[in-house]
Amino acid sequence: MEKLTFYAVSAPEKLDRIGSYLADRLSRDVVRHRTGYVLIAMEALDQLLMACHSQSIKPFVESFLHMVAKLLESGEPKLQVLGTNSFVKFANIEEDTPSYHRRYDFFVSRFSAMCHSYHSDPETRTEIRIAGIRGIQGVVRKTVNDELRATIWEPQHMDKIVPSLLFNMQKIEEVDSRIGPPPSPSAADKEENPAVLAENCFRELLGRASFGNMNNAVRPVFAHLDHHKLWDPNEFAVHCFKIIMYSIQAQYSHHVIQEILGHLDACKKDSPRVRAGIIQVLLEAVAIAAKGSIGPTVLEVFNTLLKHLRLSVEFEANDLQGGSIGSVNLNTSSKDSDEKIVQNAIIQTIGFFGSNLPDYQRSEIMMFIMGKVPVFGTSTHTLDISQLGDLGTRRIQIMLLRSLLMVTSGYKAKTIVTALPGSFLDPLLSPSLMEDYELRQLVLEVMHNLMDRHDNRAKLRGIRIIPDVADLKIKREKICRQDTSFMKKNGQQLYRHIYLGCKEEDNVQKNYELLYTSLALITIELANEEVVIDLIRLAIALQDSAIINEDNLSMFHRCGIMALVAAYLNFVSQMIAVPAFCQHVSKVIEIRTMDAPYFLPEHIFRDKCMLPKSLEKHDKNLYFLTNKIAESLGGSGYSVERLSVPYVPQVTDEDRLSRRKSIVDTVSIQVDILPNSIPSDDVVSNTEEITFEALKKAIDTSGMEEQEKEKRRLVIEKFQKAPFEEIAAQCESKANLLHDRLAQILELTIRPPPSPSGTLTITSGHAQYQSVPVYEMKFPDLCVY
Repeated sequence: MEKLTFYAVSAPEKLDRIGSYLADRLSRDVVRHRTGYVLIAMEALDQLLMACHSQSIKPFVESFLHMVAKLLESGEPKLQVLGTNSFVKFANIEEDTPSYHRRYDFFVSRFSAMCHSYHSDPETRTEIRIAGIRGIQGVVRKTVNDELRATIWEPQHMDKIVPSLLFNMQKIEEVDSRIGPPPSPSAADKEENPAVLAENCFRELLGRASFGNMNNAVRPVFAHLDHHKLWDPNEFAVHCFKIIMYSIQAQYSHHVIQEILGHLDACKKDSPRVRAGIIQVLLEAVAIAAKGSIGPTVLEVFNTLLKHLRLSVEFEANDLQGGSIGSVNLNTSSKDSDEKIVQNAIIQTIGFFGSNLPDYQRSEIMMFIMGKVPVFGTSTHTLDISQLGDLGTRRIQIMLLRSLLMVTSGYKAKTIVTALPGSFLDPLLSPSLMEDYELRQLVLEVMHNLMDRHDNRAKLRGIRIIPDVADLKIKREKICRQDTSFMKKNGQQLYRHIYLGCKEEDNVQKNYELLYTSLALITIELANEEVVIDLIRLAIALQDSAIINEDNLSMFHRCGIMALVAAYLNFVSQMIAVPAFCQHVSKVIEIRTMDAPYFLPEHIFRDKCMLPKSLEKHDKNLYFLTNKIAESLGGSGYSVERLSVPYVPQVTDEDRLSRRKSIVDTVSIQVDILPNSIPSDDVVSNTEEITFEALKKAIDTSGMEEQEKEKRRLVIEKFQKAPFEEIAAQCESKANLLHDRLAQILELTIRPPPSPSGTLTITSGHAQYQSVPVYEMKFPDLCVY
């Protein structure tokens, strides 16, 4: 060998003939089973290959690879291992120039087949499988670094290589897939354990994948998991994708997520447990990708997940409708529980993904999910619920709000306007008026996530009379200008939803607890003096509604409202620290403890609490009195004029859209009137007369809004561009027309104003209407009720 090596190095042009001769001798010896001569010939080839690195080595390599192929084709395990070892040595040689014509298709096929060896002897089987894995590793190393020869990444090769590695990885010991990346195998294990060696090769393959080759390496993983039914249970699938996510370059993470989403779409008709397994794999992938680059797939992830959430609810609804007696009923219940597994997996994934996004993206996702929540009577949502029915629609509402709750968890906005912009607040509050206590609970919890910027909610958990609020160590900051502006704009809307939410007939204890927390958080985060007065007005209005009981609530709900008011007034009195106010609240609570414990939260929400037969006969000392509260706050500098005006919530179209009470309420607009604005004797009832036309307009409002917008635009444009004389003439003609109509139709007596800045007083036989300044009348659409 020394002489032969010296001769080959001295005359490299002779390498081709040397290789051909050795190949011929080795071919004959393989056929004749002369194993000893085969070993000698391969050792000679290996030594010559390692010694010679000139450009003339190319023809010699062809002879070498031909002989390796001969050994791999033989049925002798020893020869197959010998050929593999020689190929691995060759793979570790860095050639000076690439060989464009050389292909490794045969070696990929043969090594992949060796990975699936089922030899009768376990030791021999393990030896052959290890040889096959090492051969694949050699092919990858030899070809993957050559940019001009990327044939190894073609699907026909990846479809053989990846499943072969995964087949051996399935035998790996149990790995904890929840904490951190999968552990890297040690050097000793690599040589002895096919599973560990295959995993190491799989990592290396993925680590070398480029942008264009990533999908070809990942897709065979799905095929293997599908073929071997490894999505349920999915421990191995999770392990595989954790390896993938930690092995690839971080900027390619979104490619893998897109592939998982695509496979989820392809499996949308599979069993619930298979879909749940895929979604859990997505959760693991997202958990890793969220720490790095997610790219443009954020909305795609949420859109796909919400689509599958709708499909799952639809399947669940169909199973419930199609279920019958006997064994079919058992199958239906099992499918129902399986679909719930899918839904919970989707919600968990949405929540985890959303909570790891930066704030600006999380705001977009909150709007995106809110836009999917269906509200009865509206078409603003973008989710197809045509096949769901009422039960399915309710289910999807709950699922979407649970998803939104997960996304908003831990969200901390500097200002409340950022967390609750009008475009998000309005659709969020719509479900809070639905006749479903669970939906209302979820809406309130979402609001708490967004309002609670100083982590005070845990301290307020549970509705109770707090002896000393200072012990809670509540964190708060001075109310900023943006928050004050938010309350001026949206405060009445929040009060209205809390007021109406307290009066729902299906409220349970948790509803009252969440409503109490809502009032407390508004007090902590958003309350200046004006807001505090409004909140106290709201509490007194709730107390009055429980006493009068216009909504025919049960005694439990009436006492629940009374307990809620007591808990909140106790809290707010200590927060603003007005001694006289605190004294009044404490005295009422003390009397209630003795004479009416069912008015306190610690008693009414306990089992077997004795309820009174009526509330009208109770002593006034049991109630919080407006005049005493006004007197105590007035002495501390509060502006208490508003306390004398009872709180009345504004009623809007949301009541109709959410299937509340009566359609008549939607045409009644009630406005709070301050006592110092006009004389009290001029105030009359302002409820519109209910006629057929009014009801028709209230019901059919689909096209009215657009018409009104266009009409306003034309009026504004006219007043901006038309000459003053034309506008004055038109106003005068309309005023005359109004005079005639009132005289002819309503038979009213109209007293003209003494001057242009005077007032127009309209009188009928049974009532005198409010005096309206002439210059405040709205032209040209002038209308008087």
